[in-house]
Amino acid sequence: MTSDSGEMKDACMGAAGTGPEHEGIARLEGTWRAEVKMWMGPQGEPMVSQGTMKNTMVLGGRFLQEAYEDDAGMYEGRGFWGYNTTEKRYEGLWIDAMATFFQLEHGAHDASTDTYTMHGSMTNPANGQTMKKRSVIRVLSPTEHTMEVFFQTGDGKESKSMEIRYVRA
Repeated sequence: MTSDSGEMKDACMGAAGTGPEHEGIARLEGTWRAEVKMWMGPQGEPMVSQGTMKNTMVLGGRFLQEAYEDDAGMYEGRGFWGYNTTEKRYEGLWIDAMATFFQLEHGAHDASTDTYTMHGSMTNPANGQTMKKRSVIRVLSPTEHTMEVFFQTGDGKESKSMEIRYVRA
């Protein structure tokens, strides 16, 4: 070990701690009824479905574990969301039964609007090109929040692909 081992140990211990950012995420713990609107392109009427999201704080309050199932039994997904104290940003991942890849995002919280804006990218399964993704989570009250998901394709235009309204069950 080097003479920096004490500093490294202190830094690692500091990175393991939780703070007000984790308390903010913990507000979303619990069971939520969801109404999902999904658009398969920039125009047209959305497909609408309902389901249940069960969120649990895990690993000492460091991460929100998400488990979603639609009422029809045709779709399920899992996610984790947390605050990275080292990089000072929120991070999330999502996997579901409709794809074989991880969706990774990172972003920030605007306290004035109680809005989390997350950014990521993924490969478009239709053409193999990279698409940018933006998710916007708005906490409206202790019993309601929304999430909107936007994708930007190679032409630079962004379109809404999903809108979810969560109400505490």
